[in-house]
Amino acid sequence: MAENVQDIKRRIKSVNSTKQITHAMELVASAKLRKSRELAEGRRPYFEAMIESMGRIVEKSGSTRNIFMNQREVKKVAYIVITGDKGLAGGYNVNVAKLVEDHVANKEDAVIYAVGSRGRDHFRNRDYNIQGEYLGISERPNFFNAREVTAVVMEGFKNGEYDEVYIAYTKFISTISQHAHLMKLLPLSVEDLKPVKKAEVVENEGKSKDLTVMLYEPEPEELLTYLIPNFVSSTVYGSMIESAASEQGARRTAMESATTNANEMIDALTLKFNRVRQAAITQEISEIVSGAEALK
Repeated sequence: MAENVQDIKRRIKSVNSTKQITHAMELVASAKLRKSRELAEGRRPYFEAMIESMGRIVEKSGSTRNIFMNQREVKKVAYIVITGDKGLAGGYNVNVAKLVEDHVANKEDAVIYAVGSRGRDHFRNRDYNIQGEYLGISERPNFFNAREVTAVVMEGFKNGEYDEVYIAYTKFISTISQHAHLMKLLPLSVEDLKPVKKAEVVENEGKSKDLTVMLYEPEPEELLTYLIPNFVSSTVYGSMIESAASEQGARRTAMESATTNANEMIDALTLKFNRVRQAAITQEISEIVSGAEALK
């Protein structure tokens, strides 16, 4: 019985140590999550303005001969897969990898650019073609990282190494909600870039009128050549930031759940410890009483 009590005490001590670790990781993830959210919110105005400007340029130019907007027969597909470099984040890494696997028709025709070691290891273990890997940047991405990935992918698309490019990342909804998302990156679609026109109601005329006048210098076709790489880089960068926030949100939720489970386990073990100890005390008292009765 004494050994059983000691075993329970050791288990309580072990679980309590684990709880301290998970609680510390929860606090760290919360701090990183705040920074990632601020970064994501800070880039949105620029990204939205770029989409609107590109849409207006496409609308003005009509058809375009830009190679990154020309649709062609799809034979090979490239995927930029954004995952984390660490685990302990619930289903964050697995959900993105599974989304890509479900989309791939034939892995012989798929090329993987892995941002994060978890995604790289996942696809390497399944014999996918890992064309590029970018490690150690998943938690704190910057625009230069995005430009590095974008330059390699766009060069491959331009040279005809693949005919479509998708990016798989985790969209940040809230601290407790993140969704794996797959988005087509190249070729760009004219319809997707066309802006929703903003109209102001002119009360004197009683009708809506588009009051925006835009003049472009140089020509729209030349502007697109410059803007499209920046647009794609900004999209990749935004996906990295969303994924970074999602990773910290998922890790915070996972560690919070682990801490709660540890507390419940400690309560259950403490109750069990008290019962075992009380049973041992009761047995000792019974033995003493029995011995005293035998001596009479």
